[in-house]
Amino acid sequence: MVIKRKSICVITFPPMKAGLTPLSNLIDILTSSFKEIHLITGNDGYNYFTNNKYIHLYGIFHSQGTGKINRIKNYIFTQLKIAHALLKIIGKIDVCIFFLGGETLTLSLIPTKIFNKKSVIILSGYSIKYEKDTLSKMVAKLCTINLNLADKIILYSPRLIEEWNLKKYSHKILIAPRHFLNFSNFKLNTEFTQRNDLIGYVGRLSEEKGILNFVKSIPLLLKQKPFLNILIIGDGDLKNNVKNYLSNNSLENNVKLVGWSSNEDLPKYLNLLKLLVIPSYTEGLPNVMLEAMACGTPVLATKVGAIPDIIKDEETGFLMENNSPECIAENIIRALEFPNLGNIATKSEKLVENNFTYEKAVERYSIIFNKI
Repeated sequence: MVIKRKSICVITFPPMKAGLTPLSNLIDILTSSFKEIHLITGNDGYNYFTNNKYIHLYGIFHSQGTGKINRIKNYIFTQLKIAHALLKIIGKIDVCIFFLGGETLTLSLIPTKIFNKKSVIILSGYSIKYEKDTLSKMVAKLCTINLNLADKIILYSPRLIEEWNLKKYSHKILIAPRHFLNFSNFKLNTEFTQRNDLIGYVGRLSEEKGILNFVKSIPLLLKQKPFLNILIIGDGDLKNNVKNYLSNNSLENNVKLVGWSSNEDLPKYLNLLKLLVIPSYTEGLPNVMLEAMACGTPVLATKVGAIPDIIKDEETGFLMENNSPECIAENIIRALEFPNLGNIATKSEKLVENNFTYEKAVERYSIIFNKI
């Protein structure tokens, strides 16, 4: 179903590699519903969509820089470049969608109000939730301004309204996961009973993902399961911290660091695992959780974001109360020793197959955008 508005613009802060799949999924959904799509993004995001003939692409480059002052200067400069790109095309568009850091792009959202364009923020994560330094606090303030200015806010789950303290925006919140999977790629290739004792982490090596807590749980795990092997897939700011911890604690024989994995290669890794661990402090609805489930791999995760909407403890996966190293280790052992772990793998696989198809995602967003 094509929505009557003829033109939509998606705006993101230049995403990291982890953001390419969510952004690609959103563009695919919108392409089926809107006659014209504009995309303002940068870095890996721009490179990824260069050959996409269905969209009008506008690229900017962001350099994070070193030191607080440079990081702040570069961040403001990138905001100005994104706003400039939007102003050049604002007469052609009807709706602006802010996604993947777009909730902080105040210099771009203000023109949508001046030129009377509809503005929609899709929150995949929450910038206010995890303040650590001066730049993070500045970003959080920008996010608050944008949430107040936006016409609509799209969340993946009603649970996030309370968890992210968004009750005051309830009148403009709409619920719609934009997730769907390529089931020709993410599928069961290795039967669960044929897998070795291998568990894994897949994601950014950054603080909010709980990666340091995960690696600190490994010595506790190996005391009870000395032959257990661990696979860590990803890249990020804490890569050296992870490497140093593993080296200082003589864990290299049990732990393999793979680095970043493409969507084409990731299913082969997921099909090796007996358990995927998601120890995040904060999440929306992680793609990798659904991808693992589609590959017949049970997931253990913290009770954050929309995760408990999908995972029911000891039914379609495992939930843990917090992400302390002790709690992570205890729950990994609980999951691995669960008597019907193979049945959980089968249930989780069927759940995502039935609920996260492309057709269902398009249907959800068609309904949502007809309300805007």
